[in-house]
Amino acid sequence: MSTTDMVALGDGVDPLGDAERLAEKQAHKNFAKVGSARPSSLLYTYGPGAIIDLPHFTVMPSGLDDWDRIWARRQGDPPEIHAPRLLESVQLQLGQQVRALRPFPHQETGNSFSREGDDLGVPARIFPQWMRCTGCDLLAPLTTFVADTRGYTNTHPYRPDEAVVQHIGCAGRSGGATTRRGGARKSPCVPARYLLACPDGHLDEFPYDWWVHQGGTCPKAASPVLAMTDTGASRGASAIVACRSCGARRPMNQAQGEAGRRNLPACRGRLPHVDGFAAGGCDQETRLMLVGASNLWFPVTQSIIDMPRLDPQARLRDDASRLRNELGEGRLAKYALDMEVLRDIMEDKPTLTSLLELDDAALGDVVGRALQPEESEAERDARRSRWSPVDLLVPEWNYLDREPPEERHADAASGLTVSPRAVPSGEVFTGVRRVLAVDRLRTVNALLGFTRIDDFERIDDSGSRLVSLCANRRPSWVPATEDRGEGVFLQLDEARVADWEQRVEASELWESHVAAHKRNFERRYSETAKDMDHMERMQPARYWLVHTLAHALMRQMAMHSGYGAASLSERLYAWPEAEGRPAAAGLLITTTASDSDGTLGGLVALSEPSRLADVLDAALRGLMRCSSDPVCARRVPEDPEDFLHGAACHCCVMASETSCERANRFLDRRFVVPLPGDWTDLAFFGDPRG
Repeated sequence: MSTTDMVALGDGVDPLGDAERLAEKQAHKNFAKVGSARPSSLLYTYGPGAIIDLPHFTVMPSGLDDWDRIWARRQGDPPEIHAPRLLESVQLQLGQQVRALRPFPHQETGNSFSREGDDLGVPARIFPQWMRCTGCDLLAPLTTFVADTRGYTNTHPYRPDEAVVQHIGCAGRSGGATTRRGGARKSPCVPARYLLACPDGHLDEFPYDWWVHQGGTCPKAASPVLAMTDTGASRGASAIVACRSCGARRPMNQAQGEAGRRNLPACRGRLPHVDGFAAGGCDQETRLMLVGASNLWFPVTQSIIDMPRLDPQARLRDDASRLRNELGEGRLAKYALDMEVLRDIMEDKPTLTSLLELDDAALGDVVGRALQPEESEAERDARRSRWSPVDLLVPEWNYLDREPPEERHADAASGLTVSPRAVPSGEVFTGVRRVLAVDRLRTVNALLGFTRIDDFERIDDSGSRLVSLCANRRPSWVPATEDRGEGVFLQLDEARVADWEQRVEASELWESHVAAHKRNFERRYSETAKDMDHMERMQPARYWLVHTLAHALMRQMAMHSGYGAASLSERLYAWPEAEGRPAAAGLLITTTASDSDGTLGGLVALSEPSRLADVLDAALRGLMRCSSDPVCARRVPEDPEDFLHGAACHCCVMASETSCERANRFLDRRFVVPLPGDWTDLAFFGDPRG
């Protein structure tokens, strides 16, 4: 799997700038590169604003403003990922000024020793800038350690992970500043572990000088010498900050917890990924955070499976957007009435080749749509208020719900290839209506922004708490990735699902799940979401059914296909009928890879009726038992419990984080198969054992 290089920027040390100024030496030295990461991790785990823990220090991927500096090294326009439906959704959230989805600045190389693509990489800033010497416990900004030009070392062209910040002349804890040979002692430095964050997504260095002096300044020195020692006596903030200039000391545990917030300074509204501050400051309380805290960065992403558009108006919007982006509104308006000239211009644009096949009347419709004025911010806000994540799934469901026009249908534009399969025979499978083999598919994923402290779905005022990827909060493009793979689609019988759903939602078990969800919402969601109706985030009963079945199938498919369980993922289509969308009850199990060839076909092979029958039978039988039974089988959330699952645990149906779209919530085996005890009448399928 390919990786994307990261290049570091930072106060006091600017490896990227060094590489630009010392182009000749770049052949022997590797100032810029400090590590690498997979594109998927840069999208979901370590995107702009997150902190990446490298072997010797930590870096933060920069905002998109710095990415343009990287792309500027290449002539021509940066590459784009074509996904009109996803781009349209991103524009709804961020504004019409978003014109493109771009991949990460990366170029594949022929071998590990090739220098091709050295001018590309994801820009990153060394953050936090406060470092601690491991030899003498000196606590100081990065500039202190790199004042000596030898303080930053990154010279191996093929080992960027060996980049290190060192304290030259470290006296050590014993007081000796030189080695036995008389040279200056060198001690590696590590990032100081504490940060300040607020719910609005701001992140700042911890003010160690301010902290140790109780909000004041050192009485003995204008630039005091600080040190940090770790007692290791307890968990959490166990370090002690000391001023060697005046002797002041203060433990970090005084900044911890609810009581500690009163001891912290106000938020300055700092946005380190764009090297700036929020306009107008910030009135939120700060919270003590550790560098490696899991709630330091939550990505806000959107993902689609590229499928043909069935709606003529949607296709018209896509064509118009493509034409406007390629030609520009000025040139398009100039030649709008001269189709001959317009076609000549379009011939030089490979992305517009399909539009050349349109007659003049149809092309005129595309041009007219492209020249229409964009919607106002008020119109966009009104449309966004009605938007739901389900809206991304509805076009996919509408396409999968229709019968393919041929035995093996391949769509040239999207690359999607589907083949109908017979439903496995057997009474136990009567709830399955259709099976499709998805021989080839392409998924496109885009990063819109991020939040801190609270996950995006756990806040109400999402628009204000979504941290932008660029300084002006109006990006012209967003980073995206594309993967190719295969899958198997199962559609359940809607009539049976509707009858089953009515029965479930009238049961006491469902009432217990709803009550547990309310308690979970009240206790675990952000204070910003306290006025929301918890049922807005509660998934319908059919979602629990489809979700649990998907997990059971993934377990069995992993054993039959040769793919690892973590490489399989689910895409769930489960919602009741509503205005503008039909009811859905189906699932798509996929596996994808980031290379151009996709996957090997082991998953599609399981869609053959005989093999799928074995997989379904094994999956349902597997749901009948769990090594944690009878505890798991009888689990019902009762006050004060607030877990969002019933008969489900890691021994039976819970999956890895890479596979589950809901973090193992909304699962209950009793909704799929009849388990011993109560609620046997709520099972959608019969007993697979006969």
